[in-house]
Amino acid sequence: MPQFLEQTLNLAPFSWAGLTACMLCGSLIGIERQTRGKPVGIRTSILIISGTYFFLTMAISLSPNTLDQARVLGQIITGVGFLGAGVMMTLDGKIHGVTSAAIIWVLAALGMMIALGHLSQSVIITILALMVLLGVDKVENSFQSLRRGVHQKWKRKARIKRQAANAFRLNEPEGSED
Repeated sequence: MPQFLEQTLNLAPFSWAGLTACMLCGSLIGIERQTRGKPVGIRTSILIISGTYFFLTMAISLSPNTLDQARVLGQIITGVGFLGAGVMMTLDGKIHGVTSAAIIWVLAALGMMIALGHLSQSVIITILALMVLLGVDKVENSFQSLRRGVHQKWKRKARIKRQAANAFRLNEPEGSED
């Protein structure tokens, strides 16, 4: 192999296997979120996993001291917590986006696992996370009692609000507009 090509394809301290695992895990979770219209889609998922992979891999390559690496790991966790807080919001007194925030934590953990060399485990954890996201959603949709509070479906709630607004307008006396 020509030296130029060899140098170009050498990503040290990163690895092609690590980058592929980041792409695979991020894509799988991102597709699930994006197809359901949730925040943290394909691009964001891949970037969160890749970013944590890059930071921790750099820390590992710069210092053999595990305490230094643990400090970087802790700072990643703190920074990702701020990202997660950014996707949560309150609407009508209910907190929304908690699952998306939790997914950001999982994505960061996957990136750190990949950086530490746990590639196959990261794929297994990705599949387990998808099982939780899809499986719990099916269970919630199957039982009326689980669809309360923030777990109500937005379309149903919007329809009820429209019906209430229409009923209110029908009951208004004529000429009462301001």
